[in-house]
Amino acid sequence: MKGITFLNPGDPVDQYLLIKQMTKGVTTAGKPFLTLIFQDRSGDIEAKLWDAGDEEERKYQPQTIVKVAGDIHNYRGKNQLRLKQIRPASAQDNVKMGDFLETAPLSVEEMSEELTQYIFEMKNPVIQRITRHLLKKYQKPFMEFPAATKNHHEFVSGLAYHVVSMLRMAKFLVEQYPSLNKDLLYAGIILHDMGKVKELSAAVSATYTIEGNLLGHISIMVNEIAEAAKELEIDSEEVLLLQHMILSHHGKAEWGSPKPPMLMEAEMLHYIDNIDAKMIMMDRVISRTNSGEYTERVFALENRSFYRPHMYDQDKS
Repeated sequence: MKGITFLNPGDPVDQYLLIKQMTKGVTTAGKPFLTLIFQDRSGDIEAKLWDAGDEEERKYQPQTIVKVAGDIHNYRGKNQLRLKQIRPASAQDNVKMGDFLETAPLSVEEMSEELTQYIFEMKNPVIQRITRHLLKKYQKPFMEFPAATKNHHEFVSGLAYHVVSMLRMAKFLVEQYPSLNKDLLYAGIILHDMGKVKELSAAVSATYTIEGNLLGHISIMVNEIAEAAKELEIDSEEVLLLQHMILSHHGKAEWGSPKPPMLMEAEMLHYIDNIDAKMIMMDRVISRTNSGEYTERVFALENRSFYRPHMYDQDKS
C-alpha cells in the first residue's frame, strides 16, 4: 500500500492511519469541526472532520489509530484527505502504533556511537565536560524526540538525526576552514536544540509544553548550560561562548534569536542548521512528486514550490 504522502489528487483512500494532531475549530456558520493530522511512515496529511461535537473530539485524540475512507484532493497547492468515513481501530484490526511512526534512517545505537566519537574528539576539557554532562543528563529523550512538531525532522529520533547530520557537515567545514574552533562548533551543534526535550511533550504526537511555550528551547538551554557549569564548578569564558552559540543559532531576532551570531562558530552553526533543516524539507516534498512536476507549496520555505527534474530518476537508473 502506498504511503499517504505519495498519493495524488483523485486517489481513493481506504486504510489505517495514526492521528498525530487534533485541533478544534468553528465554521463561519457556528458549527464545530476538527482539523486532524494523520500520519503513517511516509509522513502526514491534513483532513477536516465536519460537524464534529464532543463525542468526536473524545474519540479522535492524538495517538489514536483510525480506519479512514475518502480521497485525496488539492487545496491551495497542498494535498488534503477528504474524509467520507472514519472510525477508531479495534483490537480485532490487529494494528499497532509502531506501524505508523516515521523514524530516523539511522538507529539510536548508530547515532549514539557517532555522537560519542565527536565528543571524544574534543580537546577543550571545559567544553567537553559540559557537553558530556548535558548529553548524559538528557540521553533518553535526546535520542528519541523529534526536532520539531512540523516542517523538519518531525519524526521519532529526528532531533538526534538532525544533530548527527550537522556534525558530519561541521567535520568537513573545520577541515576546509581551520580557523574555526572544532570543539566550540561541535558542542554548539550538539546542544543547540537540546532544550527541545523540555520544549516538546513526547517522542510521538509531540506538542509544546508550558515551559516550551513560555520560555522556548533557546532560553531553556542557556539556563541548562549555566546550571551544568555550576554543578561542575566551572567558571570560564567557555560557558559564555556556549551560551552565545545557543542564543544566536536562529540568526536573527525575527527568527527567534535574542542575539545575532558574534562568533565565527556561531555564524557557521546557523548556516549548518539552516542547510540541514531546508534539505530535509525539500527532500521530502520532492520525493513524493513525479518527474517533470512541481511540488506542493512549502510554507516554511517562503511558500515556494520546487520542480522535480527528470534527471533525478535518470541518475538512479
